[in-house]
Amino acid sequence: MCLNPFKPLPPLQTKTQKLLLTAIAGIAWLAAIGVGARTLLSYENAPGKAGSPPKEWPAESRIPRTNERATLVMLAHPHCPCTRASIGELANLMARVQGRAAAYVLFLKPSGSPDGWEKSDLWQSAAAIPGVTVLFDADGAEARRFHIETSGHALLFDAAGHLLFSGGITASRGHAGENAGENALVSLLTSGSMVQPKTLVFGCPLFDPKQSAKRTICSK
Repeated sequence: MCLNPFKPLPPLQTKTQKLLLTAIAGIAWLAAIGVGARTLLSYENAPGKAGSPPKEWPAESRIPRTNERATLVMLAHPHCPCTRASIGELANLMARVQGRAAAYVLFLKPSGSPDGWEKSDLWQSAAAIPGVTVLFDADGAEARRFHIETSGHALLFDAAGHLLFSGGITASRGHAGENAGENALVSLLTSGSMVQPKTLVFGCPLFDPKQSAKRTICSK
């Protein structure tokens, strides 16, 4: 007896096939979610370049350094989404140290960029922090003087201009909360205790090697 190839499959067989296809689709979806989560986690925990900050305050720097107290400098890209958390942690830090350091945030302003390009919401947030002075860094001149390559990198110099701390003040890329960098700075400024002189920096590159200085952008 020949089977009719156009005859519908029995209901049970059809239902089994549908369940199998649904299961395969579900497994593929879960696998895709897993890959995406691992990629995101890897990105969030990937530090930026640490640079090689000088052990002494660079004489050619135009940032006004005082001899009466420590000076904190943060270099930042005005359009780096990761730096939003760094600015938030800077606000917490300044509240905890109560004026024990003169703090500056320098926002990159590439040559040829439009007027006001550097005055993003990050600029406004930093400017609102008591005790923080916000300046623009023309074509990254100060970042280069301090040998900084990643947005959100903070440096602390003592009153004599000696480097005490270099690193980031977030635990991962774009995540606010307790972190080793902020705790180290608080310890240095409140008790003079050296807990950790260096931490990883989580932020976007200040300078994209694939771009010209006029089109420096922040990787997202």
